[in-house]
Amino acid sequence: MDISTIIGFIGGAGMIVMSVLTSGGSLGGIIDVPSVFMTIGGSYCAILIMSPLSKALGVFKIISRCFKIPDFGEKQIVQNMVSLSEKARREGILILEDGLDDLEDPFMKSGLRLVIDGTDGAVVRTIMENEMSQIEARHMEWINVINQWAGFAPGFGMMGTVLGLIGMLNNLEDKSSLGPNMAVALITTLYGSMLANWILTPLGQKLIAQNATEMRVKEMIIEGVLAIQAGENSRVIAQKLLTYLDPTTRKAIAADVLKD
Repeated sequence: MDISTIIGFIGGAGMIVMSVLTSGGSLGGIIDVPSVFMTIGGSYCAILIMSPLSKALGVFKIISRCFKIPDFGEKQIVQNMVSLSEKARREGILILEDGLDDLEDPFMKSGLRLVIDGTDGAVVRTIMENEMSQIEARHMEWINVINQWAGFAPGFGMMGTVLGLIGMLNNLEDKSSLGPNMAVALITTLYGSMLANWILTPLGQKLIAQNATEMRVKEMIIEGVLAIQAGENSRVIAQKLLTYLDPTTRKAIAADVLKD
């Protein structure tokens, strides 16, 4: 569980509540069900128009990833690469076929399969980099849906405000209702801004960060696979792969992989 996402939601809600209460308002004053339908429902309907149904429905599953800390198995990948390089140098590259199916990372498995089949190193890199770019493109398609939703929300908030103002102007003879009606009209603008800036845009940015981490791990795998194919020393391979890790993770596994 990614506690920072939970803290962000709870903390953001708390700041909004405190802002309302300390300014002399009431929570009931910023709660308006029609505004919820307009901003959240309306902007989501725009997503349905923009995207295939599978994307519009699947976006919630993608959003749920923001509540989990992704584990791309960097430690295990480095350890596996070093172990495989030692094995290949001792017994030849074809020995890697034994136990290949036991590897958990499909990207690393497909790369090593190309190496075992005798594919040229330049071709191996091209194939793996193309696969990596296609994975990233699919990720960005989902992130784009969330970012577009964030872009639609303020617009629908403004539309709700305009509708509220139209209703207020149609009832100008009731002077006592002008203030409350204006407040309700502005609530949709508030909801649209909250949906975009507090929820959807931060979620999209978190997914972008997760994608960047995954792509960095895949780059590390490509370098490891090509180093094994080139027959590089296992210690050199370990040092090369460790450069892709953050200092804390690097320190935690360096003693195991940098053996004399």
